[in-house]
Amino acid sequence: MSDFEIIVIGGGHAGIEAALAGARLKHRTALITLRKENIGKMPCNPSVGGPAKGIVVREIDALGGQMPVTADATALQFKMLNTAKGPGVRALRVQSDKIAYGKMMQDVLEKQENLTVIEGMTVALNVRQNRVSGVTLSDGSFLSADAVILTTGTYMAGLNMISDEVVPGGPDKEPTTEKLSASLRELGLKTFRLKTGTPPRVLTASIDFSKTPVEPGTEGFVAFSETTEHIRPYAEQVPCYMTWTTPETHEIIRRNLHRSSMYSGVVKGVGPRYCPSIEDKLVRFADKPRHLLFLEPESLSMDTTYVQGFSTSLPRDVQEEMTHTLPGFEHCVIKKYAYAIEYDAVDPIQMKPTLENRIIENLFTAGQINGTSGYEEAAGQGIMAGINAAMKLEEKEPLVFRRDEAYIGVLIDDLTTKGTLEPYRLLTSRAEFRLLLRHDNAEQRLIEHGRRVGLISDERYAAYEKKQEALNALEEKLKEARFHLDDPRLAEILSKDKNFIPEHRGESGYELLKRPGITAMELTEMLGEPADEKTAERCEIEVKYSGYIEKARREADKLKAMEDIVLGPDFDYDGVDHLSLEGRQKLNLYKPMTIGQASRISGVNPADIAVLAVALKQRKEKDR
Repeated sequence: MSDFEIIVIGGGHAGIEAALAGARLKHRTALITLRKENIGKMPCNPSVGGPAKGIVVREIDALGGQMPVTADATALQFKMLNTAKGPGVRALRVQSDKIAYGKMMQDVLEKQENLTVIEGMTVALNVRQNRVSGVTLSDGSFLSADAVILTTGTYMAGLNMISDEVVPGGPDKEPTTEKLSASLRELGLKTFRLKTGTPPRVLTASIDFSKTPVEPGTEGFVAFSETTEHIRPYAEQVPCYMTWTTPETHEIIRRNLHRSSMYSGVVKGVGPRYCPSIEDKLVRFADKPRHLLFLEPESLSMDTTYVQGFSTSLPRDVQEEMTHTLPGFEHCVIKKYAYAIEYDAVDPIQMKPTLENRIIENLFTAGQINGTSGYEEAAGQGIMAGINAAMKLEEKEPLVFRRDEAYIGVLIDDLTTKGTLEPYRLLTSRAEFRLLLRHDNAEQRLIEHGRRVGLISDERYAAYEKKQEALNALEEKLKEARFHLDDPRLAEILSKDKNFIPEHRGESGYELLKRPGITAMELTEMLGEPADEKTAERCEIEVKYSGYIEKARREADKLKAMEDIVLGPDFDYDGVDHLSLEGRQKLNLYKPMTIGQASRISGVNPADIAVLAVALKQRKEKDR
């Protein structure tokens, strides 16, 4: 018998979710981390959520994950983004207390049944006949396992860089090893170098906030987890602030570009396109007179502010000079200098949609090792890797989401069909069906999956059913209710819509709700039966956008039809006539599981898909 059924390497956001999923599904699980006190660490921005990412956190909650629960419990500020826009782009973001967040995660893991947390450094994978059998630690000890999940983040062959000063290490110069990635390459896995970075942290008391506009949170109850009952009261939430770079800032940076790690040739890896360093912003957006920066508190137990958007690898003296040119920062004290970090990642094209490696059986990867950026993307992959490792050991059907089912599905599909050459960031624009993948309906979309695999309790599911019943009842009530247009209360509401010309003296509440400016709460209040606020909001979205939602579902059904046509990893593309040369090469390289996945591979054109469809049909007829 193996020492453990599942071993998870790394205690970051991916590792936490993977380890908890494995343990909660009753598998003997070990999480190996360099230091227990670093579990749940936020080495970059002290926040959770944001556009697209916030919906991923809601999806993790619908699957029974931990990030949403901890994010709610340790948040300093809650802010719902894009409220003035359509529901397809609304998302929650919380400003986190990074110290409280890490401590809560450590406590949760420590108390989790079936989970053992081990301090140590993994230096090699052990593989027998292309199947993972365990890991070797730096002290020479060996731990056997039936499945291994790698969630190494930026710690694999990490290099810290400030200008030409290069020091081996992960975030904050934590220990790193080149042996693990060398072990992966020896086993046939392809790795590549990526780069990310952080901004300076400034003594909060040294900032003149009178010169920085305040960025308040959202009043009212908003949360990531459907199980959250209490959040920090709005009056007690900690504000964020804004400032901007100045012409003086830009002049200092341009004058010292040659001293940046990025532009001096020290950095070999590719940096993030959507979260570039401040010097990279100046080069790429030379016409911009200034750049917006967000000032984020890091923790109630710390005296530092995170300068979001001011990431750099310029030397310390230049950091001092340029930071003091920011409005409100004239007399600031830098507590921690900015730095860049370079690390090894594994080419994600080598994974199956289950996050299992195509080369080594029962080896799973999740998080930044797969080329992604962000805590939320990591956690989303982590819970999927943990679930699918458990499903593989139990010989059950894996959990794989389509692009119309979850942002997690979009993320993993992008990685496994397109790969990435830079740190991948999830954006709402990457989702073709974002009106279906909303903040408000994450539980409705995914809780059945969470229940099937075993991470959603009967109590949680019963609460969900109760909410669904309330939503259905409200829709029926509005369909049945007739509102007389000469009612002065209704006339006042309808006055918001200048284009409304009634065809009858009465309208159903359901039809009225489709009109702009009319809310479900207003209509139910007129009926004398005010609805629950969250139920009313969900009903309103479903009704007002029903036409667009139905159109998106029809398009999604077409995609689903293609996803149902299975190719499999052993399909013989060389035996198919009339495929384009590039299409054949890409299909042999990526080995898509379905026609749908094949259609999204760059270089595989529509004609290739038509040829594949004909070939599949002919083979089925031949097999009859």
